[in-house]
Amino acid sequence: MLSVLLMVSLVSGCGKSSEDGQRPQLVRTQQVGQQALNAEGTYTGTVRGRYETNVSFQVGGRIINRNVQVGDHVNSGDILMSIDPRDVVQQSNQGDAQVAAAKAQLDLAQSNLSRYQQLYAQEAVPAMVLDQYQTAYDSALAQYNQAVAGAATGHNALGYTALVSSASGVISSVSAEVGQVVGAGQTVLTLVQTNELEVEINIPENHLNDVELGKSVQISFWALKGVSVNGTVREISPMAESVSRTYKVRISVPNPPKGMQLGMTASVKCQESSGTNNDGMVLPLSAIYQIDDNPQVWVVDKGSDTVSLKNITFEKIGNNSVRVMGLNVGDIVVTAGVHKLRQGQKVRLAEGNEDD
Repeated sequence: MLSVLLMVSLVSGCGKSSEDGQRPQLVRTQQVGQQALNAEGTYTGTVRGRYETNVSFQVGGRIINRNVQVGDHVNSGDILMSIDPRDVVQQSNQGDAQVAAAKAQLDLAQSNLSRYQQLYAQEAVPAMVLDQYQTAYDSALAQYNQAVAGAATGHNALGYTALVSSASGVISSVSAEVGQVVGAGQTVLTLVQTNELEVEINIPENHLNDVELGKSVQISFWALKGVSVNGTVREISPMAESVSRTYKVRISVPNPPKGMQLGMTASVKCQESSGTNNDGMVLPLSAIYQIDDNPQVWVVDKGSDTVSLKNITFEKIGNNSVRVMGLNVGDIVVTAGVHKLRQGQKVRLAEGNEDD
């Protein structure tokens, strides 16, 4: 009876071992996703106006009126600010007075010249004396013309006391207030023309080759879900910023989507999507299966859950990781236990696998 029980126990044990041996190998994997494909070719940017003008007065003075706020839409010809014109009026009056004085000196010089021209014709004075009066007249005429030009400048300055918008757009910033004394040329506000919007991104110096003038890129907007438009690289800064070491790149948007506004966050994809991961993906060193000089990885077939080797190239980027090139979007790569697998072997995917 005891021998029978032992035989039954042995048979049962053998059956269990046979069942465990047929169970698929448990593996840890990582999937190549579309995000990994274009991760290095996508940059965050901001919607800007192509023409952003720092507006200033052409004459200095104290601001007495400010007619706009940040975010206001203005039209060409609108008065944005004005300064106290009293000093400018006095300068204009001073110019007119200088013209009158110069005109009196010119009239006197002309009268003297006419008189001495008659005396010279009668041979009453020598030519040297006539030349002196001719020179005096020419000098008076030049001073008169100078005074007239100065007066014209003063009259023009009267029109500069009102800051007039040169184009339609949006006020993006205001840097001066009523009562503040500003100088000629000092920026008091910024006007952004909204008739032509574009996207500005910053490219690290080691990825500058991702963009080139005239290149077509794809633009999406965080606030406009599902909206994607094409853009064209219009301008690349010739010099990197000293702090960030990035290059400013301006991208024109020929057909802006509805709802696109200044300041929106945009995502610019500078590399075309394709089925091959040309940028590569980072894998742990444990994922590399190499025989001789041929690096490979095990790829899991989604339909049959079997593994097969795929040739790749790689560049070492760390002590425990490599960047792998040659994989396709959607490939499921085994990242651990690769030396225990064989061609066509059925596997089970471990929970918590990483998806790129």
